Amino acid sequence: MVFNTGSALLDAIVLAVVSKEPEGTYGYKITQDVRVAIEVSESTLYPVLRRLQKEDCLEVYDQEFGGRNRRYYKITEKGMAQLRLYQAEWMSYYKKINLILEGVS
Repeated sequence: MVFNTGSALLDAIVLAVVSKEPEGTYGYKITQDVRVAIEVSESTLYPVLRRLQKEDCLEVYDQEFGGRNRRYYKITEKGMAQLRLYQAEWMSYYKKINLILEGVS
């Protein structure tokens, strides 16, 4: 992608991906789901997950899978509120940019 992805947009995408799984989802799957929209490395994504956890937007738990622990991330109420804010901001931004690029509102 030729457009730069800011941290707020990456946060919004990560929160949206995690919110799709009510019981939470694990890091590798989050990476794969985020890559549908933007190219991101695991080394970029994991600090985002840790920061969102620190900001109480995500909660973390470990669960055994195939003889190993797998870390799961689940969106919190605060994370859902933040995601709704990002969604509203995105719609406003999208409409303005679309108007300029395509002449469509």
